[in-house]
Amino acid sequence: MRPDPDARWLTAALHVAFLLLLGGAIARLLTHGSVDDARKALTLVLFLAFGAIYLLGLWWAPAPRYGERPATRHLLWLSVVFAVWVVLLALEPSATWCTMPLLFTGLHRLPVRLAVPLAAVLVALVVISELRVLTGPFNPNLVLAPVALGTVATAVLVDSRQLAGRQRLLIDDLVRARGELAATERRAGILAERQRLSTEIHDILAQSLSSQRMLLQAADRRWHTSPDTARGHVREAAAAAERALAEVRRFVRDLTPLDLAENTLVQALRALAAPGGGRQPGAEPGSGPGAGPGPGPAGGPAVEFRLDGTPDAPGPVPGPVEAALLRVTQQALANVREHADATRAVVTLTCLEDRITVDIADDGRGFDTRRPPGPGRAATRGHGLSGMAMRAQQAGGTLAVESAPGDGTVVTMSVPLAEDGAGRQAW
Repeated sequence: MRPDPDARWLTAALHVAFLLLLGGAIARLLTHGSVDDARKALTLVLFLAFGAIYLLGLWWAPAPRYGERPATRHLLWLSVVFAVWVVLLALEPSATWCTMPLLFTGLHRLPVRLAVPLAAVLVALVVISELRVLTGPFNPNLVLAPVALGTVATAVLVDSRQLAGRQRLLIDDLVRARGELAATERRAGILAERQRLSTEIHDILAQSLSSQRMLLQAADRRWHTSPDTARGHVREAAAAAERALAEVRRFVRDLTPLDLAENTLVQALRALAAPGGGRQPGAEPGSGPGAGPGPGPAGGPAVEFRLDGTPDAPGPVPGPVEAALLRVTQQALANVREHADATRAVVTLTCLEDRITVDIADDGRGFDTRRPPGPGRAATRGHGLSGMAMRAQQAGGTLAVESAPGDGTVVTMSVPLAEDGAGRQAW
């Protein structure tokens, strides 16, 4: 616990007050009575010893910090100081002037269970000393004033210490709550990163393994009837495995989709529509903005790519947005191949002035969007629609799914443009 600057100022003020009052008591001693009085000499020596012991204790027996138990050395020093003061009080009435600093010193540092009885003893000794040297008629203030001052001082200091204790507890609670909040945020960040990584791994490996399985199953069915076709499927499966391996290495290195590292977004989406489902990302099929429909692997649905607008018209599309558009398209096409029983799918990239959108439409059997996928189908994948929705949200966009039994499915991801400080459209 760091020292409190206010407490240091209060401690310094108490020490200064003690020295001033001690000096006043010594000055009164020297200016009253005969100079060769032996009792005066003894009292002067005791006053000087009293001050020396007090100052020595500041170094030899420092006071405990707030909330800590006083050390034995500090209690011993305080006992010696009070014992010398009691002797001085018996020899010289002016020693009562040092009562208030001693009272504050004891109340300021000692535990309440020790400070309050000590304050009562100090007040009682002051009253006794005042009555002992009383001359003339009795003055009630000699009793009431020390008691009143001692009571007020004790109440104020005890209350301030209790308030300081409650403040320390509150600060400790706030520090603990801040630590718990930081730990919660770290855990949330770890969970979010795990979710993101699991989605990346799913998109890289699960889709590739699904395609390879379909190719190998087709090769197995035609191994005896059409060996050339079967070997072609095996080569396609090997190429898909090679590409998945490259994707994994790229993912481990910098988490950037390999398709976008080697090609533009348009080229990567066209490659998905090419025969083989993206095995040749650099291929440029045909002329014009769209890629003609090509049969998917192992007799899967024919995929066509269409481009509407210019992707870089409002400015270069950020990498995270391109990656999300590509991954959503890959996942949607994987769902079409595995679940839709479709014969045709169309991927449309639309670039407007205020947004960029990708639509994946198929003519498959569709499903009821109000009901979750049935057992054994998309529900077993775990990262289908939910993974695509998460990607769209992370890229600052939205995902919409339109489908009905027997009417096919349309998956749409849309990312809007933002406005800069000048009101211009920008990513």
